[in-house]
This record gives sequence, structure tokens and C-alpha cells, in this order.
Amino acid sequence: MFAEFIRPMQPGEERAVEELLKASFDSDAEARLVDQLRATGAMAGEMVLPLADQAIGYYALSHMRSPKEWLALAPVAIHPDHQHQGHGRRMLSQLTSWAKAAKQWVVVLGEPGFYGQCGFDLSRAADLASPYPITHTLLAGPGDTVPKDTLTYAKAFEAL
Repeated sequence: MFAEFIRPMQPGEERAVEELLKASFDSDAEARLVDQLRATGAMAGEMVLPLADQAIGYYALSHMRSPKEWLALAPVAIHPDHQHQGHGRRMLSQLTSWAKAAKQWVVVLGEPGFYGQCGFDLSRAADLASPYPITHTLLAGPGDTVPKDTLTYAKAFEAL
């Protein structure tokens, strides 16, 4: 059975996403982050990858406090039973294609080898100031410039 097309999360799927996040990570920190992003209005969008009657993939985009028009990607999850099958790369490659076409900056903190395969670029984040390691900060977005700015994430990230 093949996964379906990535689509926006629908009302009523919050519990399924919470279970997916708890199954995908060692703690419930990511599920709590998503709850806080929703509660504070910082959530910009949530996408799921369905398979039959379950969500096997998920990612959240939240509004950055600075630069104001940028988005942060976190968390990203693929259910452990479906990892290493290309689902994450497919989801994120579609996101980076959208970011380029929409001229939308998206920043992610993560493993450069994986996110680089999906279209995020480590070198484009080199001149950013961040509260997190710049060695694991990658960008997707328009053009090929290397922006200079200071990253300030939604307040929900401070509780991690």
C-alpha cells in the first residue's frame, strides 16, 4: 500500500498527530510544542501524509518573530513503522519546491545531510544569527542569496 498525497491537516486529526509525534520521538516535547504553537496563534500550517486511515507523516510550519515573514519548520515526523522509505524526503522536497515558487523563506534546525537532500541549504544560513547551532540551521526559499538576519523563533520554542 502506498502513502497518499501530502495534504493540510484536517480538523479532528489533532489526536492522531499527537500520537504520531509521541511514537516518533523519545519524549512528548514535540507534541507539547505543537500544542503551544496552536494555542498561541503561531502555527502557520500543518501538513499530514495519510496512508489508509492513519497519518504516517507530519510537519508544522510556524511564524517566526524575526524575520517576521519567515516560517520555521518543526517538528517533522514519520511514524517509525514507515521510516527509511522516502516519505520524509518526499514531504520536504515538496515543501522546498513550494518555498521557492512562493518566494517564502523556511528555516529548519536539523541534520544537514538529510535536510540538504530535501532542498534545504546549509550554506545559505551561514550569515544568520540564531539561538540554535548555525551548523544545523538550513534554509529554503527564493533565489540564491545568503541572507543576513537574526532568527527569533515563536515563543513556544523557548519551552523546549
